Amino acid sequence: MNSYAQSGVDIAAGARATALMASAVRATYGAEVLAGIGAFGGLFDAAALKAMAAPVLVASTDGVGTKTKVAARMGRWDTIGRDLVSHCVNDILVQGARPLFFLDYVASSSLNPEQIAAVVTGAAETCQTVGCALLGGETAEMPGVYQPGEIDLVGTIIGLVERESIIDGSRITPGDAIIGLPSSGLHTNGYSLARRVLDDLDWHEFREDLGGSIGETLLAVHRCYLEPARRLWDGGAAVSGLAHITGGGLIDNLPRILPDGTGAVIRRGSWQVPPVFALIQRLGAVPDDEMFHVFNMGLGMLVVVPPEQAQLALALLPDAAVVGEIVAGSKRVTLAEG
Repeated sequence: MNSYAQSGVDIAAGARATALMASAVRATYGAEVLAGIGAFGGLFDAAALKAMAAPVLVASTDGVGTKTKVAARMGRWDTIGRDLVSHCVNDILVQGARPLFFLDYVASSSLNPEQIAAVVTGAAETCQTVGCALLGGETAEMPGVYQPGEIDLVGTIIGLVERESIIDGSRITPGDAIIGLPSSGLHTNGYSLARRVLDDLDWHEFREDLGGSIGETLLAVHRCYLEPARRLWDGGAAVSGLAHITGGGLIDNLPRILPDGTGAVIRRGSWQVPPVFALIQRLGAVPDDEMFHVFNMGLGMLVVVPPEQAQLALALLPDAAVVGEIVAGSKRVTLAEG
């Protein structure tokens, strides 16, 4: 064993991880990828931008938070890479952007090639699904910084939108309908609270109330809303605003797209809340307002449309529901019954 390996950094393990993930990463490449895995920097041919009237690049960086600790407890690493890509795609989608390419960062205290390859392969497969190149990334081994057996996972995405097609919420007006698209569960937020509340339970046994185990429920992959958004745009729906419901829940995320002089009313009971949230609230004695401030509560994306467009939007999105409306106000969300 060499001195670097004795210090906790195994270069050979890094090379093996790269070899294990290489084919999945290369499967995301189109003709526009000029250099990817193995290069010091990814090269992406931007010639297609010349055909656009006023191309705007949209960028975002995010992570999956302490959902990595759920993956560690369950010994399952194939889902959180998918979570990461879906989350990042959704973050640029709300401004009307389609993804171009993605970069990931995976760090651990001691590199396990199979573990890292499972994470990145999941990310690559989701990139392939959404038509996004996994252009590059970094695998870091940092003993003493991260806990043994756990990882940190972060991604950066670059997308593209015509300037005239940017969705910034400026067209939102009182009377607009708020349409909610269901989430697949917690997505990638609220896991510190969820883990604390559920920690003493058996995460492997099947539960009737959840329709699966706690571990499976918590690892449910973050839903990507690119395809539903495309259905809206292709179907001619006039979308005034999109809000990705992440950290801060419904209370903090919807106001991010509201123009001055407007607020929102969300009507409880107008959508089905997944049972995992009721379990967390009951066992943790978590107040209603905190639940809606921490979790998405079953709504992963909100779509704001003019009232006359609501029925068209619902026809294009069969699993969606009208969950509220825009009102005159001061950029805050009010929860109402019915």
